[in-house]
Amino acid sequence: MRLLFAIVLLTCCCAFRAAAADDIPPPFGFRWNDSAGKVEQVLTTAKAKIVDREPKDKREVWTVEELVQPGLKRTLFTFKEGFLVAVELHYEYDTWSIERYNDRMGEIRRYFDAKFGTGKLVSRTRDTDSDVIQTLVGYQWIVGDTMLELFYFSAQREKLVYRTITVTYKAM
Repeated sequence: MRLLFAIVLLTCCCAFRAAAADDIPPPFGFRWNDSAGKVEQVLTTAKAKIVDREPKDKREVWTVEELVQPGLKRTLFTFKEGFLVAVELHYEYDTWSIERYNDRMGEIRRYFDAKFGTGKLVSRTRDTDSDVIQTLVGYQWIVGDTMLELFYFSAQREKLVYRTITVTYKAM
């Protein structure tokens, strides 16, 4: 009887670990449902600056700057009832050409494909109906109860150009 109990307990523990490993974790070593206080403490220790805290649809969204990572312009942390449910990373490289952005998108997509399986193309649009040419390309990975999205957005009007790569981690 003890042996049977031990086997059942071990099986349950292994199943729980497997389920937890089947989620896409948020970046920077955080875990889903970390408290806002814990996230703030880590950000403060990293010398990042919370530049905005905005209530939005029963959630709170923090805009954070100065996290040290190449090209990372800002990061949005989303909390529901005080617990982490999403992290959105915005990368911008002022001197990069469209070709360099395309190369970087490909590198990131291949990395996520290798780690989480082939991503689903969820957007590929190019709008040239106005004087601002807009391009949006996006991929999505869903693993367990989490989702990862990778988007490239470009807006160009004559010589004015805005480009960004966004990586969003979400607990569903």
